[in-house]
Amino acid sequence: MTDPWIIWAVAGLLYALFHLFYVGFRKPLTQAEIDRFFVEVGPRLAETGNDPAIMRAFLEADDGAEFVMCNLVKVRDGMVTDPHSGEARSGAEWLRAYSDPFVRALLRRGGHPLYVGRKVAGYIDAWNSAPDPGWTLVGTMRYRSRRDLVAMVLDPAFRASHPAKLLGVDATYSFPTQRMVAGYASPRVWMALLIALAAALVHLGIG
Repeated sequence: MTDPWIIWAVAGLLYALFHLFYVGFRKPLTQAEIDRFFVEVGPRLAETGNDPAIMRAFLEADDGAEFVMCNLVKVRDGMVTDPHSGEARSGAEWLRAYSDPFVRALLRRGGHPLYVGRKVAGYIDAWNSAPDPGWTLVGTMRYRSRRDLVAMVLDPAFRASHPAKLLGVDATYSFPTQRMVAGYASPRVWMALLIALAAALVHLGIG
């Protein structure tokens, strides 16, 4: 018969391993790492109309903690033809060709989608804002750290799939946030509950 303490020790070890994976080491980026990132990625940011100074300020303020990227997306209407391959797909299909490998890479680095939804009406409330360009989707993605964001952008697989994003997306806003209030249970909580439930059931089963 297995001693109960072994069951709970294994459960504690499993949760410790999950927590280490999900939270990471919280090691902020160094200035050298940030500079290397911009040597490789800086020109690409400018090519897509982004301001490298904003990204640099975000990375240089790294605290090692998680953050949530908020994304507003306008998907291209109709069929879109890749000018290089001649392949034609709908804007939504091109976006999926980018988002599927992106989410898989995010999951491998302890991140995950928090919420993705489609827009069902125009602006209900808007003050001193630009007109609604016709947003299609809103999504929030949890990143384990800014270090993981850098690693994903530098990943050759990300570079290979990024053209599909440009074909599928007509306009987008993406900006990082950090949680103040949330009405959902973090995976830190529900993974602890699931592991504890499994351990309790095993404990009762051998009792």
